[in-house]
Amino acid sequence: MEDYLNYNAIKRKEWQHFYKDSLLLITEEELQKIKGFNDKISLQDVKDIYVPLTHLIHLYMKEFESLQLSKGLFLHRYQTVPPFIIGIAGSVAVGKSTTARLLQIILQRTFKRRSVELITTDGFLYPNHVLNEKGIMDKKGFPESYNMERLITFLNEVKSGQEEIKAPLYSHEVYDIIPDEYEVITQPDILIVEGINTLQLPANQQIYVSDFFDFSIFVDAAPNLIEKWYLDRFGALLDYAKDKPENYYYQFTQWTKDEAFNMARNVWDTVNLPNLTQYILPTRNRADIILHKTDHHIIDEIYLRKY
Repeated sequence: MEDYLNYNAIKRKEWQHFYKDSLLLITEEELQKIKGFNDKISLQDVKDIYVPLTHLIHLYMKEFESLQLSKGLFLHRYQTVPPFIIGIAGSVAVGKSTTARLLQIILQRTFKRRSVELITTDGFLYPNHVLNEKGIMDKKGFPESYNMERLITFLNEVKSGQEEIKAPLYSHEVYDIIPDEYEVITQPDILIVEGINTLQLPANQQIYVSDFFDFSIFVDAAPNLIEKWYLDRFGALLDYAKDKPENYYYQFTQWTKDEAFNMARNVWDTVNLPNLTQYILPTRNRADIILHKTDHHIIDEIYLRKY
């Protein structure tokens, strides 16, 4: 495919044979707990896709550590190995969060002596009151809605080995940043950073967020499929919120079903689809690996960057 000229295209049946491990590192119950709303994933996916992917990440980690050692030898000084950072990007509703949480568990259990932490870039969205002040509440999720300078500073602090780093906390329950609450990152060996904007170039900055990544993944699917998953997820969120007045989605449970879904389709057409086509998809070719999904969230093909 023309969009993937810089990649080796690998069918699922071929990929699953690259590395096998009879030891399952996650149970079915755990898998169901970590999957996102309306996402679909199975233990077979773990065996076929994520076990070989973890082995590939290990190869990148070994090369990364070897390079740090070589730099130290060149400089005639001892150098600590900075955290290995993995970026995961893709559209809203494509399944990035499930991929990130699953990878965190598998990496923790594969490399038992290493700490593996996970953050999402949602925490670096401007709070809703700031978005309203800027007049861009309807652009939430677009590049200008993120405090990218703060995200870059955060990643710089992680790489430099700072002991405790605070990351802002975002709640999907209230659809906003929680004031004065933070996630604390404490010198991880591996950090997973998940978000729609992880491969984007921030405005007025001369550095990509992806410059801090040592391995990056893009979760991909056809836009019409992602729209279906987005609407399916919206329906699942309505069911979840119907008895929770404090939940952001509760307000839409008071509408008729047609009214609620017409609003969701409008959000997809005017916000999420333009964001995907203008800002997210153009970053896909920066990823080391593209996980391509088809119907029912099945990963049918993997693209490995050539150079």
